Amino acid sequence: MIAERGFATAAAILLAVAGAIGPAAAQGWPTRPVTMVVPFPPGGGTDVLGRIIGRRLSEILGQQVIIENVGGAGGMIGSNRVARAAPDGYEFVLGSRADAINQTLYRHPLYNLKEDLTPVVLVADQPMAMIARHDLPVDGLQNFIAYVRKNQATLRTGSAGIGSTGYVDCALFNQAIGVKVQDIPYRGGGPALQDLYAGQFDYFMTLSPTAVPPIQSGQVKGIAVFRRERLPSLPNLPTSIEQGMDFEASTWFAFFFPKGTPDAIVKKLHDATVAAVETPALQEQLVTTGTFVVPKEHRATAYLQSIIGPEIEKNGAPLRAAGMSIE
Repeated sequence: MIAERGFATAAAILLAVAGAIGPAAAQGWPTRPVTMVVPFPPGGGTDVLGRIIGRRLSEILGQQVIIENVGGAGGMIGSNRVARAAPDGYEFVLGSRADAINQTLYRHPLYNLKEDLTPVVLVADQPMAMIARHDLPVDGLQNFIAYVRKNQATLRTGSAGIGSTGYVDCALFNQAIGVKVQDIPYRGGGPALQDLYAGQFDYFMTLSPTAVPPIQSGQVKGIAVFRRERLPSLPNLPTSIEQGMDFEASTWFAFFFPKGTPDAIVKKLHDATVAAVETPALQEQLVTTGTFVVPKEHRATAYLQSIIGPEIEKNGAPLRAAGMSIE
């Protein structure tokens, strides 16, 4: 009985000490480098955004933010890694609309976006753009659509991977214009872009940061940007609306921690991120890539939390209607 009582006392002391250390550790966070998981390979729009913000976050937090690319399954591999990580604040993911898509597109997603990840802050938005190999004999969206309809049996698209936003949006675009074109899924926008340069496929629906540099350099042909206003970095590329097609597509990006991360750490990353995106030099960098910082009223953690469920449903509805599903 005495031994049992002594064990219970010791256990109570340990729990009390752990409870005291937890908040203290959260208040002192970060005391070492932090890892930002980017769930796509280097070179694509997600990676570009992560590296731009990561540099400024390192300065604000006083610790290095290490970018680790963990690609695969339309971003699901990287996000799942963070969902299974220790909730100590030293690993977070640059999640995106792809996470909402994966909840419906995959019959058995590796994680539950609403349950397994802790929302931190909505960061930015990137419109989609359609680009084609530089020698595709088209000029403008309507001419492109006519060409694809006529040659769909021999054309091929590329994507940043099955489940990526570009993969889904291109499939919905093809459905909207009434064509079926074979897709070549890559492990990210960067690798896909290299093969587009080489003429290994014909067209590519991709995030604006992936599209802007090769359009500016003439390595690819810009067809349209899928938003209502033109990109400041591509003022000569007309929008889909301007070219007679009511089709818009864009991707939001946000930071997520593993479930159970202390509120104090969530708040610290939130506040540091808001400070980063309000830096004028960083905003200028983002604009040149075709990225838009989210408005101030959308930067609260509660706002990001509130849109997760609706985003899953919003992105799931057209996937179900199109019969798109992956095991």
